[in-house]
This record gives sequence, C-alpha cells and structure tokens, in this order.
Amino acid sequence: MPDPILVARHGDIECHLLPAMANRHGLITGATGTGKTITLQTLAENFSKLGVPVFMADVKGDLTGITQAGTLSPKIAAVVKERGLPEPESIQCPAMLWDVFGVAGHPVRATVSDMGPLLLARMLALNETQSGVLNLVFKIADDNGLLLLDMKDLRAMLQYVGENAKAFTTEYGNISAASVGAIQRGLLQIGEQGGDKFFGEPMLDISDFMQTVEVSVAPKPPSASAPQGGASSSGPSPATPMGVINILTADQLMNAPRLYATFLLWMLSELFELLPEVGDLEKPKLVFFFDEAHLLFKDAPSALVERIELVVRLVRSKGVGVYFVTQNPLDVPDTVLAQLGNRVQHALRAFTPRDQKAVKSAAETMRANPKIGDMATAITELAVGEALISFLDSKGRPSVTERVFVLPPGSQIGPITPAQRQALLAGSLVAGAYEKTVDRDSAYEKIKGRVEASAPASNSYNGGGLPGGAGAPRMPTGTAINPGPAAAQGGGLMGGLKDAIFGTTGPRGGKNPGLAEKAASSAVRSIGSAVGREIIRGVLGSLLGGSRRR
Repeated sequence: MPDPILVARHGDIECHLLPAMANRHGLITGATGTGKTITLQTLAENFSKLGVPVFMADVKGDLTGITQAGTLSPKIAAVVKERGLPEPESIQCPAMLWDVFGVAGHPVRATVSDMGPLLLARMLALNETQSGVLNLVFKIADDNGLLLLDMKDLRAMLQYVGENAKAFTTEYGNISAASVGAIQRGLLQIGEQGGDKFFGEPMLDISDFMQTVEVSVAPKPPSASAPQGGASSSGPSPATPMGVINILTADQLMNAPRLYATFLLWMLSELFELLPEVGDLEKPKLVFFFDEAHLLFKDAPSALVERIELVVRLVRSKGVGVYFVTQNPLDVPDTVLAQLGNRVQHALRAFTPRDQKAVKSAAETMRANPKIGDMATAITELAVGEALISFLDSKGRPSVTERVFVLPPGSQIGPITPAQRQALLAGSLVAGAYEKTVDRDSAYEKIKGRVEASAPASNSYNGGGLPGGAGAPRMPTGTAINPGPAAAQGGGLMGGLKDAIFGTTGPRGGKNPGLAEKAASSAVRSIGSAVGREIIRGVLGSLLGGSRRR
C-alpha cells in the first residue's frame, strides 16, 4: 500500500491525500497569485514519486521547473521556517514536453476522424444546424471509404458535398450551402490560429502519456550517531520507478481557447475509450491536471457538458484521476463539480456580486469545521500558500475541512532555460517519434485524383461515383482543389485580349461575357424593348379604342 501524500500542514494538523482515493478527482481553486500553481506542482511531484504518470497543461510557462532539482531560496526558507513546515527534499522529476504547434515540445496530433464531429463542432462554435451538416459530411465520407485525416481532407470533402448537395439530399437530408460555408470559415479561422498543425499523422499514442522510468536515488549520508562498523550505506544506489510528467506547452495555445478545450476533451475521450476497466486501485494509473479549466465549459452546449460529465464519472474506474484548476468554483458545472471529491480552496476575493456568490458556493460545498468558524469569511482571509483542504478518507467520505499551509515543492519553482528545454527534448523517451509528418492517401488525394481524371471529359455525368462508392455524382471539372488543364489554356497578351472580347467560362461552368457579347445583348434588349412596347400599345389601343367605338 503506497504511503499517503502529505500535501499541507499547520502545527499538528496534517492533510494527506490517499493514493487509493486520488482517482476520485479533485478541484483546486483560488484567485490569481494565491498559490494554485505551487499546489499543482507539489501534487504532481508526489504522484511522480509514487510511480504515477502525470499530465498537466503549462499555461503560464512556469511548470517546466519540475524537471530540475530545486534549491531553497532565502525567501522560501523564511516562509517555511515561519510556518513551521519541513524543508522540501530536492527532487528532479522525469518529464516529456509536448506542444500542439510542435515548437516548444514534441508535436501532438489527432486525426479529423478520431476527433469526431461533436468535438469539431465545439471547436468551430457551430450551431445545431451547422453541426448536423458536419455530421452528414462525416457520414458521407465513411460510407464512401474516404479517410478524413487532416484539415485539407475535411475542406475537400466539404467542398465536394457542398457542390453536389442535391445528389445527397434524398439519402442524407438537406445540406445547406450556408452551413457548409460557415464550417469552411470556421476551419479557416482555426488554421490561422495554427490549429491545422494539430490534425494529421502520426497521431498521438495515448500510452506515451503513461510511462515510468527507473531513477537512481542517492543514498543518505551516514549519521554521526551511527555505530562504527555497522552496515554501510554506500554501494549501488537503489532504483525506484518514477512516473513521467507530461507537460503541455499551453502559453500560445491559450490564444486559441476553443482548440485548447477541444484538445483536452479529446484526450479524456481517448482515455475513456482505450483504457480497460480496473476498478479501485492502490494508486492511479494516470493523473490529469487541467489548468484554466473554465475554458472547457465556457459557451459549451449541453450535449458537450453531458459528455464531459460522463467521461469524468466513468474514467475513474479506468484508474485515471482528473483535477481541475481554475479561479472560481462557479466555472465548473454542478454536474461535474459533484464528481470532484478532493478539494483545495485557496483565497477568493469578494469584490463583486459574482465573487461573493463564488465564496458562498465554495463555503457551502466543503465540510464544516467548528474550529474554522465561518467558512466564507475564512476563504477571503487566506494568505498566499494557505488553503482550506478537504480530502476523501479511506471510505470515500469528505474529511473535515482544515485550514493549513501547502508544502513547497522540492523541484525548481519557475521555468527552465531554452538550453534545458532542448536537452529534455533530445533525451526524451519519444524523441523523433512524432516530429515528421506523415501524409497518407486520404480524402483530399482521392478527390483530387478524381478531379484530374474528369478534367478532360465533358461536363455530362459519366457513370462514376465517389471513390469507394458507385453511383455518386461526379466531381465537377475545375474545382478549387485542382482546376485541371482547362485553367492553363490560353495566356499572354493575346489570351487576355481574347477573353476580354469573347468572354470566359468560370470554374463551375458560369459564363463571364466579353465586350462583343455585352454589345449584342444590349442591342437585342433595345430592339426587344421597342418591339414589345409597340405590341403592348397596339393591343391596349385596340381594346380600349374598340370599346369606345362600341
């Protein structure tokens, strides 16, 4: 049975997180600058020492210090002494760095098909109608054996379906051109934010987040009081398995909050689908820390919130613990909040009515302690590094809330240098595994090949269909994917003069009239108008005149 994790202390009061209860999830809340990051780092460090892999999003860029052995600064030393806390033992945790954009860490990718229409709709902020059209596009791609791996696959499929919407209406339902356009615009926005780098292959193997390494532990020096001639403490250093800490570089990712939220939800879904049921374990198999957790739920549709609740509730039996880190407990929906058994509440400020509501909500959801008195007042009076903590006991019940000081971590507080980052990447367990992009034959390539094959043919339907499905409509000649040979005809000064005089044909068969055609059309309209007026005048004149004569 693993030893309990000592998280905080105040005098004789100690708060321990039981490893067997760590997969019952948790919540770390508090205003900016109250110590949430220190709490997160202390917990992650202790999980690593237990041999539990950890994933955490580094939003501010300062969590990478956990990879380096820490030193006790004079300021921290003074605080530790004043509060009667033990000096932290210096520790360096094994880690892997990840980055959705592939700049400050190993690239993290997922395929469009694996992401699915629900999460994509969330990322693109689609309404119900647009989400329905996106579902149809995925269905059509599946039915025709077209792989949707990256963004260009999805764009090509959307264009194909949009240009042949009438042919799909009978079998799949209405496909609005406006909805297709809205989805395409959303994809362009995500691409401008760098999100297209997230989609593709090789896709992240979620098992790479669940690794441990053997780390040699330096033997303790012999005590001065130890008997002479006794057992020597020298010799080979014992090796202990430590959980690898996976750090997602999220400082730039925060500029694309929907992509950030979608990525985190995708990882939870992957864990839920891939990991087997294990029941209650002595310690978790993996622990997630989701910083800035409010981004997961902001403007999220009810269907997505229900999915998050389902995953959070059921992933516990997979041996996974999920800890949300946010400023305000109101950022988390009640249905999800009910699943978070381990609570660490740092100071909150009651400057606004919403802040006052948050303080009251946090106070009411924690088990009362007569020694603390009014819980709401205590929350507003907490110092930096001080917290109200209630962990689950051995029977899964919330313990009495204690007012304590969080222990400082033994690793470095603050970010690492660029040289240290490069050294970590070079010596990583997955170095070179994800850096090179793989572009397989997928929807884009198949649709492009069909366009090229149909370009020399006439515009009539030739009996072909989508690759993998007979009877589907033919891809029109000259699409944006590949305009084909027709786009290359003519050219130069004479070609431009010819187009100006006689007109051109657009990529979808539309006519752009030239000067000659415009002049002829104008003459016809003039003649037609004159003749028409004379006919109308004659007819009306006969009718009216005849009546008067009668």
